[in-house]
Amino acid sequence: MSTANNEADTGPEVQTKSTDAYLGYDEEVEEEEGQGTEAEEDARSLRDNEEEISGPVLLNAEHRDDTQPYRLYVPDHPSPLDIAGRPSSADGSLSIPDDTPSLQNSIISSTGKRARLSLHGRSPTPSLRPFDRRFQAHISSSPRGSPRAVSPAFLQSHSRQTSVNSLFIQNAQEVEPDQPPWEVVRWTKLRKISGQVFSEIGRRNFGRPVCITISTSIALGTSKGIILIFDYNQNLKSIIGPGTQAVESGAVTSVSIAADHSTVAGGHASGDIYTWELAKPAKPFLHIPPVDRRRTPDADGHTTDVAILHLGFLGMRHTALVSADDKGMAFSHLATRGMGPVTRSVKTTRILGRYQEGTPSLMRQRKPSSVLAFSPLPVGNADHPSDEMGLVAMLTPYLLVIVSTTPIAQTQYKTPRPKEIAAHSAMTAALAWFPSVKLKVPSVVTSESSSRVKLVYCWANVLTVLEVTEIATSVSSGTEGPLNLQFRNRSRWKAQEGIVAVQWLSRSVLAVLTITQQLVILEDSSLRETNSSDLIQKHIYHVDLFSLQLNMLVEHLDEDDASMHGVVADAFYMSFKAYKGRLFLLGFNEISFGTLSNWADRLLALMEEGNHIGAIALATSYFTGEADKVSVGLPEDDASRHRIVRDKLLEMISASLRFTFGEPVGRGHDAPGLVQVQELADVCISACVSIEETDYLFEDVYNPFLESDTRDVFMEALEPFIMAGHLKVIPPSVVKDLVRHYTDRALHSRLEELLCHLDPRTMDLDQITGLCKQFHLYDALLYVWSQALGDYTTILSNLISLATDRDHSEPDIEPLATSRNMSSASKIFPYMSYILTGRVYPTGEEVEEGRDALAKAEIYQFLFSGGSVVVSNGDHTMRPYKGKGDTSFSNLRKVLDFDASSFLSMLNEAFEDPFLNGGHDNITKDTPSNLTDAQKFGLSMNRQCVVAILLDVMVPPRYEAEDTIFLNMFIARNLPKFPQFILLPGHMLHRVLTSLCTYPVEDVAEDCQLSVEYLLSVYQPPDLQSLVPLLSNAGFYRVLRSVYRTEKKYANLVQTCFDEGPANGSIVFDCVAESLRASTALNEQQVDDVQNVIKENASHFVNRDARAAAATIQQFAPSLHEDILEALSEESDDGRELQYLQTILDPPDRSTEDHPSLVAYPNKSFIELYVRLLCEHNPHHVNDYIEGLKAGDLRLEEVLPALEDSGVVDAAVILMAREGKVREAMDRLAQHLGTLEAALLGLLDAAGDSPDLESTAEAAQDLVASFQKFTRVGIWLCQGQTKSAQQSTSQLKRLKRAKGEDEDLSTSEGLWLDLIDAVVRVAKQVTERVRPHSLNDEAKGKSSGSRDAQKQRFDISNLVVELRAIVQEAFTALLSATSVPRDEESLGGNVSFLRILRAFLSRASASSPSLSNLRTVLGTIFSAYSYEERLLDLANRLLDKDLFVHVAEIDSLRRRGWRPLGQVCEGCSQKVWGPGTGGYVWDAWVMKETEDEELKQQGDPSQSAGPGKGKAIQNEAQRGYGRKGKSIRSSAIPTDEDGGVETGSGPLIIFSCRHIFHRMCLESMQAPVEAGRNERDGAADRARDLLCPLCISKSICL
Repeated sequence: MSTANNEADTGPEVQTKSTDAYLGYDEEVEEEEGQGTEAEEDARSLRDNEEEISGPVLLNAEHRDDTQPYRLYVPDHPSPLDIAGRPSSADGSLSIPDDTPSLQNSIISSTGKRARLSLHGRSPTPSLRPFDRRFQAHISSSPRGSPRAVSPAFLQSHSRQTSVNSLFIQNAQEVEPDQPPWEVVRWTKLRKISGQVFSEIGRRNFGRPVCITISTSIALGTSKGIILIFDYNQNLKSIIGPGTQAVESGAVTSVSIAADHSTVAGGHASGDIYTWELAKPAKPFLHIPPVDRRRTPDADGHTTDVAILHLGFLGMRHTALVSADDKGMAFSHLATRGMGPVTRSVKTTRILGRYQEGTPSLMRQRKPSSVLAFSPLPVGNADHPSDEMGLVAMLTPYLLVIVSTTPIAQTQYKTPRPKEIAAHSAMTAALAWFPSVKLKVPSVVTSESSSRVKLVYCWANVLTVLEVTEIATSVSSGTEGPLNLQFRNRSRWKAQEGIVAVQWLSRSVLAVLTITQQLVILEDSSLRETNSSDLIQKHIYHVDLFSLQLNMLVEHLDEDDASMHGVVADAFYMSFKAYKGRLFLLGFNEISFGTLSNWADRLLALMEEGNHIGAIALATSYFTGEADKVSVGLPEDDASRHRIVRDKLLEMISASLRFTFGEPVGRGHDAPGLVQVQELADVCISACVSIEETDYLFEDVYNPFLESDTRDVFMEALEPFIMAGHLKVIPPSVVKDLVRHYTDRALHSRLEELLCHLDPRTMDLDQITGLCKQFHLYDALLYVWSQALGDYTTILSNLISLATDRDHSEPDIEPLATSRNMSSASKIFPYMSYILTGRVYPTGEEVEEGRDALAKAEIYQFLFSGGSVVVSNGDHTMRPYKGKGDTSFSNLRKVLDFDASSFLSMLNEAFEDPFLNGGHDNITKDTPSNLTDAQKFGLSMNRQCVVAILLDVMVPPRYEAEDTIFLNMFIARNLPKFPQFILLPGHMLHRVLTSLCTYPVEDVAEDCQLSVEYLLSVYQPPDLQSLVPLLSNAGFYRVLRSVYRTEKKYANLVQTCFDEGPANGSIVFDCVAESLRASTALNEQQVDDVQNVIKENASHFVNRDARAAAATIQQFAPSLHEDILEALSEESDDGRELQYLQTILDPPDRSTEDHPSLVAYPNKSFIELYVRLLCEHNPHHVNDYIEGLKAGDLRLEEVLPALEDSGVVDAAVILMAREGKVREAMDRLAQHLGTLEAALLGLLDAAGDSPDLESTAEAAQDLVASFQKFTRVGIWLCQGQTKSAQQSTSQLKRLKRAKGEDEDLSTSEGLWLDLIDAVVRVAKQVTERVRPHSLNDEAKGKSSGSRDAQKQRFDISNLVVELRAIVQEAFTALLSATSVPRDEESLGGNVSFLRILRAFLSRASASSPSLSNLRTVLGTIFSAYSYEERLLDLANRLLDKDLFVHVAEIDSLRRRGWRPLGQVCEGCSQKVWGPGTGGYVWDAWVMKETEDEELKQQGDPSQSAGPGKGKAIQNEAQRGYGRKGKSIRSSAIPTDEDGGVETGSGPLIIFSCRHIFHRMCLESMQAPVEAGRNERDGAADRARDLLCPLCISKSICL
């Protein structure tokens, strides 16, 4: 009751502020946001400035809560300005774009504003109504979001749930105090049982409980071999086992109760199985002892001392059992009938597993296995064929196996574990059967009266539901065939963690226990998780049963084997049981059971908690099926569920209303708060709408709100349901209250929307029409009048009169009122658009069949009847219209005078409706037979008639060009759409075409051009050329292009593109390409005309897009390049000229596939111009471009000045080298290096006085980088000259240097010398210049000791290091060039490093007499030598290592032995080795050993020499070794009568192909093969060799 108390505390305050809540703020904002004071101030300030407000104002926008009602401030007495400023339906009746594409690829017509010049044509709307748009009302039938959120009392399905049903255990203790009543499962501890078995005395007497099973009794197996039987009153009924052999068999590891509840069975750790009759528990009914494999190895049964982990009865029999042990063995046991245990025998059959016997190696090869889960099929209350088969399901680490035990053991189904299981996950398994049961309602899917047998099984975290169905078998000669079962995996679900136990709570609900003891409730049909809870506090009993047996699957973990598991989970199956919808848990210290709360329990719990709103919302979700159905005990069938929940829901609504409004305040009952009343109204309306009890809603539910003065809350709650279309019919009294509620608060716009969503037949028409006219709610008025009375023209004429009154308005009428009338009158266009297209205005719903044709006929009759008649009062009687002016088509003229463009746009929509097809199609079986003349006239209207009337009416002088232009556009657009319905003479179409070309204002130009395109698609003027000047003056360039293209006047086509200006984009390039394309087949004159047009407009052509222009001209008219470039040069626009040339000379991708039109360069002048422009605009790209040119592509003298002026020396050097001016190129490069040297030295000299040291350091780095770049250019130049000199051996000319060298140098050596000299000179000069700077900086640093002095020294040492690296790079390149081996033929072409070095030292000594100046240079040279030496040494080591690896591999292969393919000679087919060969082999081996021993004693060098060395090879050859075979010598060889060696004996030869021969057999076979080989190879005298004759024969055949 805490909620009620809290609401009562704020009740009075809420009631006093309820009115303010709708005006500007509400108490929710004050309490939650803390902005109540600010809201009040805002509201007061707005009230003080009412005259400045135009329309509703939203307050506190930054704190707006979308879940609360609209917080709008509306003045109590709205001023005319407020009303005029309110958005009207005309403002919302905007048009939406039409998806119809325009013809001739034209663009969508413009929507620009226009200035109407005619008084009759003035439009109240500022913009055009183009014909490619559609009218749209601002009110639609689509559901809109509620202004307030749904009640927060609607709870999720897992919350606030409890169960208070009668507990089936009578002496169960009270519910745990900390357990909330709305949990999914209500757990109850069996305190009496827990106190007996877990007490100290119980543990001492019985042992610790280790397994449990549930039936009509509760059976517990203990660690001392005792079974305890309890009834549901928690009374201990039987203690089974004491004083018998059972207690000596170890702990009870499994327990089961028979289906007839008369017998209990227990499996023990020793392998014994005992069954006991509950009526006579003194001695066992049946004993199945284990088998001692040492004594009876052939008997079936569990092995001694192997624990029985699983046990169960088969069917209804208590003498048939199945069991499984922890070694992976499973058996079925069938006991014969007898007079007692003495005469009763048991037949045991193995159904799974293998006995652990055999050699240890064989046992290690088998994969370890165990039965992780096991269950026989229980018996249901419906007969099923599988009941007689004795099905047993078993899960191993690898397979699911289902075995039938009757009449014989047979595997029915097996499947491996799913592939979805993650590798190395925890090994868990569980399964559970659900038998066939009778259904109250036949299944919707199968139409069966009983359910199918289902098995749920789990591996790791994957759960699968398996269905078992019977397959009909053919019956032959009256004998029944065997029963066939089909097993189908129906559905699969993945949990977040491993599943250790699973049970069926009901036919459609599953309980899943995960490895972390999370309980998950699943619906079987969808496998959707409905609820979950944590059971870790239950301390469920679990034990490790399988890790010892399956340790190989974990300890020998293989990352590549997905079948391996990371861990074997403990077993939970013996502690997690279910029986008749209850879950039983065996814990370490207690036993408890839980009941899944059903729908009635949850609703009752919520009602008891005082949460009536939540209970109603939850019951509503049960009724609609949005909440969980099956898991809470509701049927899936909608009809059955509705019948059950309906009465309960109505009862709760009545009780909630009585509790909220019926109890007097002050007697333990607090007044309800506003929020509580709002939520109650929401849920009550939602519930009544769901169960379709609107009469109950507006009588029994609405009255308490009305009597308690909370009617406004109920009205606000109704709004979202009305807007969503859930409530269409409301009683008239409630409608009146609804209207009063919104009108009192001036919420007229919201009221209008509500009225348009209600059925008008329940409204007070006088009240509604008066209200709508008073507040100008013409959308609602049009809807109510047309739908209630079936009158579609009376209100239409009233709205037209609002428009006509403006022309005769008095001067003293307020302009705002006139504007308001115009806005209301403009509703006629969306209204007529909706009605004439078969829609209800303004909701957009479809008009009832039969009624739509009459509605359209009435509108057409109103507009297009010859006289001015009005159908009044819904009685379809006509009366004449009395007005001024022409009486013919007076209504049509009024509409045209009001807004001709909007009317024709509306009519454009109406023309698409098939109603205007004419004929008898509009008269259907629903059309009344007694039609009036007016209705017959309207039904006979067609498009031709409408167009004819419009042409007759819209004529000057009443309608000027500003209005008739829209009629012409209307005709031009609809004529191509409906050519079979609209027929106009040629002169009329010509007049329309001419009128469109002479449009009155510029705003309609695009619309007119589009209309001309439409018209010309169906109309061919007789003299089209006469219209060309008219089209040109109108600026209809799209039309002109179409005309010229049709007449193949391509020059005019291209000229039109230029005349149109840049607005057409890239169309000019498409037209040029189309005109000059070879497929166009123009003659020479036509081509010249097109090219002349391009020449005359060359500048404009390139201005559009220089790259596109160049690509187009290059592909279709490359001869125009020169003219276009000349025209560009006259404009002095280098940028476009550069882009143009770059496109044809230097495209981004020069491949001919991507640019098939970009072929060879046109001429040298283009390339030279492009290079000069690059030097000016992009000098960095010059070198890259020149490298791609060929020799002779340009003239050096034309580009060299530009290259030198822009500083692109590298490109100049490349060009000079290509022209053969290598010497000049080196001189130019040396000169530039000298320039860099001077700049760098000057920069160093001025570094001390520079104010910006960072810029100075950056400039120095740039100079060093340039120096390195040009040094590499020089290296490239010298290397190229060296290669060319080596290729030309006749070039022996020596160059006599002028500086006094002692020896002549070749041209290449001279180039290297100049480069080295220039590079070294720069390095030396910088080094000499750096030394005094360093000394001065050190002195300044010591004297001042300031940090500023340290900053003045930018890192000069790095410059020296970089320069020395450049010198070393140059000498390294020289070493590489001079390391080419010399030969006599190329002696003159080789470059000698020593000669270059000698000349360099001579030149250096002449300029530097002191050797100390050359020390650095010589050190650099020697560093280069040392660097080369280290590289060579490293390469040699790598090569030696790699060579050693390969040699060692080859040696290993040579030493490896060859294994023969078989044991017989390939020649004589006699056995040569192995068992059965013959005694002579042993004699030969003994003789060989004797000879080898004698040779060792004599010191035979062949025994000590290495393999394949010296005389050993000769000795081996004498012993029978061949070049490509290995010989096995045998001394004791059988001989024939003549003393010769018999064929089929003697030494053996084995080849690398693994064929083995006797030596004698091989020699006899070698002759013919050798002859064939010699004949093939043409070598008759070839030396004889031992080769495999079989392989040689194959090669000869090939």
